Amino acid sequence: MTPRPRPRLDLDSDMVKHARRLARQAGRPIVRIAKQHTTVSVERAMLRLAGLSGADPDGTPWVNRLLDAVRADVGLEHGLAMPVWDALLRTDNLDLLTLAKRAAAGDVPFRVPEGREATRAQTASHKRVAAGIRKVDARRRERERLIKRWGDPPQKPWIYLIVATGDIYEDIPQAQAAAREGADIIAVIRSTGQSLLDFVPEGATREGFAGTYATQENFRLMRQALDETSKQLGRYVRLTNYASGLCMPEIAALAGLERLDMMLNDSMYGILFRDINPIRTFVDQRFSRQVHARAGIIINTGEDNYLTTADAVEAAHTVTVSQLLNEYFAKEAGLADWQLGLGHAFEIDPAVPDSFRLELAHALLARTLFPKAPLKWMPPTRHMTGDVFRGYLLDGFFNLAGAMTDQDILLVGMMTEAVVTPWLSDRDLALQNVRYVINAAGRLAEDFAPAPDGFIARRAQQVLGESIELLTKILDHPGTDFGAGLLDAIADGTFGLMKRPADAGKGLEGVAEKARDYYNPATAILEES
Repeated sequence: MTPRPRPRLDLDSDMVKHARRLARQAGRPIVRIAKQHTTVSVERAMLRLAGLSGADPDGTPWVNRLLDAVRADVGLEHGLAMPVWDALLRTDNLDLLTLAKRAAAGDVPFRVPEGREATRAQTASHKRVAAGIRKVDARRRERERLIKRWGDPPQKPWIYLIVATGDIYEDIPQAQAAAREGADIIAVIRSTGQSLLDFVPEGATREGFAGTYATQENFRLMRQALDETSKQLGRYVRLTNYASGLCMPEIAALAGLERLDMMLNDSMYGILFRDINPIRTFVDQRFSRQVHARAGIIINTGEDNYLTTADAVEAAHTVTVSQLLNEYFAKEAGLADWQLGLGHAFEIDPAVPDSFRLELAHALLARTLFPKAPLKWMPPTRHMTGDVFRGYLLDGFFNLAGAMTDQDILLVGMMTEAVVTPWLSDRDLALQNVRYVINAAGRLAEDFAPAPDGFIARRAQQVLGESIELLTKILDHPGTDFGAGLLDAIADGTFGLMKRPADAGKGLEGVAEKARDYYNPATAILEES
């Protein structure tokens, strides 16, 4: 595919550098906190990479049962690797699954080994987890081979479409049909509330609530089905799911093992919109992004959600600030520019004068700030009223803005948003809308050059300036025992109008400060890469 010239604004380069510098300053204390702590999900992700899977008769995953047993004996602060592999080395011919079953029955005592025994446990755990990470590496190479064989979609933006029946066996034919109709990316929406489960369900699932459970088997089934369709179509169809919530690290590991291509993975979404503890979230997101970096997965961030609770004009700068923070956190974790699917959305009230010009300004600001990132452009939802004709027109303008500002990933908007869960016919009409705009105006970005001192350029410069002011305000917070102004800013409702203090929220009990002898082979390997 011939590279396209990117539209851009002539932003003040000193202001852009200053904004990024402030984002780094705000993010560094968070990274320091993340490095000093572990969580139950980080430790369970390590066990999954080591090959432990399955669940007990009640559906509780064995990784949860083993973690609970170890934690009851020696705590979490040393990590699970040394106590678990010490127990394996002390017990002949015992594998991880058998150990988990015996531990759940109370038959295995755990200890934190010292000296040579600690070294032996570290070596054994490193070997086992390294084998799991090599599987992730192999799946990445497999993706690269298939893209080379079948090819990428012939055009940008990539068309991103959602399926969400609750039944994986219903999702599969819908996803395949969507791909045949032109979708380049299939996103399987998770069942409502899964982000608040502190375990990952097992197996193929046929019941969900407004979505389908994210499980390793569901990942495998959908990836297999889309591979079949990709072969038929002669283009690689990408698969997306959600690495967010209390099991973010585990789902990231499973995504890498099953060759998912994109994962929703925002640094603050779980804090703001699911009331998950900030420390838990930042620790988990750093580990999950390290896995995504290794697996070659593109992350999708969630800035569009801010505009569902705050005014899209007044709060535009909070989106830019979040994008800058997400960029810093992602790159610190090892992600490259091509893996940063930074989010933003077409959510300005259509009744606002010059609303379309404002949308273009905000979208082009993101495009200019992040020229190498595959930006994810989200459709209108907040101001969809149930008038399907008006909604179809709004979606057309959304598609046009995406084409004019050279967005890379375009989520298909539904005119029945706020009315019903879309019918297949609704989806077909929505895809027709996208195809018409892309065919008619897909290269309009080559000709779109706003006047340097015009409305669009001035608005973008204003939002950038307000972003710098907000980042400065964040850094001016005095800090708390947690030592970070960003945590205070989150606590006082700076983002999305949600107030989330660092010492509260769901999942806090699953966080532990690392001891001096803490060891996690997955972290050690990922830090090396």
